[in-house]
Amino acid sequence: METKDAGRSPVWLLTTWGASRLVLMLLVLKVLVSPGPDVTSDVSVIYRGWYDVLRTGTFPLDDVTWQYPPAAAFAILSPALLPFLEYATAFFVLVCVTDAAVLALLWHAGRGAGRSPRGAWVWVVGVPLLGPTVYARYDVMVTAVAVAALLAAGRHPRVAGGLAALGALLKVWPALVLLGMRGRAPWVAAVLSGVGLTALFAVSMPGTFAFLTFQRERGIEVESLGSLVFHVARHFGWEGGVLLNYGSMEFLGPHVGTVGTVSLGLSAVAFGWLLLWRLVAARRPATPRFAAHTAADAAFVAVLMFTVTSRVISPQYLVWPIGLGAVCWCFRASRMRAPVTLVLVASLVTVLEFPLLFGDVVTSTPLGITLLFVRNGLLVAASVLGARALWRDTVRRGAPDPAGESGRVSRAASADTPASAP
Repeated sequence: METKDAGRSPVWLLTTWGASRLVLMLLVLKVLVSPGPDVTSDVSVIYRGWYDVLRTGTFPLDDVTWQYPPAAAFAILSPALLPFLEYATAFFVLVCVTDAAVLALLWHAGRGAGRSPRGAWVWVVGVPLLGPTVYARYDVMVTAVAVAALLAAGRHPRVAGGLAALGALLKVWPALVLLGMRGRAPWVAAVLSGVGLTALFAVSMPGTFAFLTFQRERGIEVESLGSLVFHVARHFGWEGGVLLNYGSMEFLGPHVGTVGTVSLGLSAVAFGWLLLWRLVAARRPATPRFAAHTAADAAFVAVLMFTVTSRVISPQYLVWPIGLGAVCWCFRASRMRAPVTLVLVASLVTVLEFPLLFGDVVTSTPLGITLLFVRNGLLVAASVLGARALWRDTVRRGAPDPAGESGRVSRAASADTPASAP
């Protein structure tokens, strides 16, 4: 992923980014044709329909596929910034520009003592592994806000909190980047910014909270961890089936509600573990072990846990841990090298199951089931390894370093900028 020359100069980094993003753009613009379903229809049909509604000053109240917090309107309306382009083309161009902005942030963050350019390489390599889908959704834009929040945490905690709030109102999960930030400033800023922006939407646009109902009524999406139960059960006479429901292919039928409840329960367990970690780690004295890289590591683990336990694991969701994992790798002291690597491998498997072989997934063929077992298994393994590494790095401070690099990690960590003052 990194060569000696690449670490000294951005030339190879920029060349790789340019070549890979050119291919992505050619795919979403249909100059090159990718096998499988058309991944751009969400933009050209669904997003464009929302765009027309949002321009009237209201949210899509009658569209059950609108399942996003109110600030998602910014992303859907963003192609208006390029009125000389057709809607879908403008959207793809803006996603590419956002992609470049994330690269610039990561390259800057990777310079200096205790830092590494490998974080930028994680982003450059990881994004195209997801195929054209990653440019045909607005998740790159959301990830950019979360990355910026994490990178601002050390020197500008209030800015970090405001960005986290904006991210949460774009797609909820960026609120998790606050988990490893120490001090009150980012939390207070996040609450004030979030409440203020939500109130502004509530008084100016009808339907601000309609997305909550639509999300609650979703089933089990065919790529999620819980879906494996039904993929296997179909071969033993399960009476349910797969239907397009709330904008995605979901299992509907007997026991789907039970598996959905279990998924929510697992998310609650994940939240409980993260809360326990936060309470225990916060009691430790402010040492180099709870530094800037800790905020990135905690955010990566938290987002990965909630992604794995979700009722939906759409392909574009993996850009979230890729972005946060890239921030982790900007710090030499980060303990997330193995988990981030597993996420990158899972991303490569993801592009195989969607869009290339999505027909096998929907029909639960042995190949489709195998791909899902491998992809979801890699994500589960990354979550477990990440949680273990985070706990050892911040709570079990006296534990032996399994890599035998305690001295190196300590020296690198001391070069990090503290996440914020306690």
